[in-house]
Formats: sequence, C-alpha cells, structure tokens
Amino acid sequence: MSTTKGPRPDRNELLTVPQVLEALGGLSKHTFYEWRERRVAPPCFRLPNGQLRVRRGDLLDWLEAHREGAA
Repeated sequence: MSTTKGPRPDRNELLTVPQVLEALGGLSKHTFYEWRERRVAPPCFRLPNGQLRVRRGDLLDWLEAHREGAA
C-alpha cells in the first residue's frame, strides 16, 4: 500500500499571497503582512509589478521549522 497521495508538489512553484493564506489555514492578509513587518513570515519575492510570491519549498521549510517540538 502506498502512503503517497499523488505526485509531489513542485517545491519551486511560486505561490501568490492568497494561495499562501489558504495553505496556512485561512490566515488573514492583515496577519500575514504583520508577520512580514516583524520578519517572521516565510521568505517572499517581490516581482517587478510589486506583487509578492512565496516559493512552495520555502513555505514548506518554514512550516516545518515552526512545528511544535522542532529543533
């Protein structure tokens, strides 16, 4: 029996802020931007048009680092 549920996500995929908010369980945009000001949000890229993107792999690594009991 396989424990995987489909193909692995592309860790290089660039996610939009709404996609990140959804992945974080419906986090508010306000909270996300507060985290950015405090420099505790996942690393972001600012595109030339001013929009932010988060690399999926960076988000996954950030989440793992914030898991309770993580070293």
